[in-house]
Amino acid sequence: MSGTPVHETGDVRKAWGRVIAWLGRNDPETLAALGGPGSRAAVREAELRMGLDLPGEMWQWLLANDIDAGRQPDGQSCLVALGCEVPVPGGHLLLGLTDIQRVYLSRVGLEEMQPSPDPEFPFWRREWVPIAAERDGLYGTFLDTRSGTVGTWADAHDPEEGVYASLFAFFQETADRLEGVSSGDWSGPGRSAGPRGLDPRPEDEPIRRWARANGYLVNDRGRVPAAVREAYEMSRR
Repeated sequence: MSGTPVHETGDVRKAWGRVIAWLGRNDPETLAALGGPGSRAAVREAELRMGLDLPGEMWQWLLANDIDAGRQPDGQSCLVALGCEVPVPGGHLLLGLTDIQRVYLSRVGLEEMQPSPDPEFPFWRREWVPIAAERDGLYGTFLDTRSGTVGTWADAHDPEEGVYASLFAFFQETADRLEGVSSGDWSGPGRSAGPRGLDPRPEDEPIRRWARANGYLVNDRGRVPAAVREAYEMSRR
C-alpha cells in the first residue's frame, strides 16, 4: 500500500523490546505501569468475548506485557479505565486486554445501534481491534485482524485504514520517535490521567476552540480531524 512506512514486517517482540528498553532508561514509572507478562488463558477468553481470533503479532505483544493483568476498573471509570500513557503515535493511551475488550464492544455496539450510511465503508468493522484510545473511546488506533495493518478512528471523520503496515511497524515507529527524544526532553512519568503527544501543535488550538464553539467533538491532544480542519478553513473565507 502506497504511503505506508518502510517498516512492514518483523518480530513485534523486538520492536516492543526497543520501547521497553527506552522506558527502562528514561521513564521507569511508566515501565512499571505496563505490568508483567500476559496470560494465554486471558487472551483466549478475550477472543471468545469479542468473537474473533487475534493475529500472532498481537499475541506476541499481549504475552510480553498485559497492562491490565490483575487489575479491574471500578464502576465509575471512563471507557478506557486502565490504559497506560506510553507515547505511541497519535498520543492515545495504550490498552491492555480489559480496555481492549471494553472499547471493542463499545464500538461494535455503536455501529449496530447507529449503522454507518454506507455499509461498504462503516465507521467500525468487527475485525478491527483497538490497541490505543482516548479515555472516552472517541479517538484511537486499531489493528485490522484480517489484514494485519494498523489504522485510526475518530468520531468526527471517517476511519483511516493502513496507516501502518503492521503492529511491528507501529511499535517500530514508537521506538524511533522515543529514541529521537533525549532523556532531558522527556518529562515522564506517563501513567496519569491523559495522553501526551510527542509533537504538540500550538497552531491547532484556535481550530479546537472554534470546533467546540460550533458543536464539533475534538480532543485536547492528538490530530485535529481533517473534516473539522476543513470546516474551520471554510468558516474563515
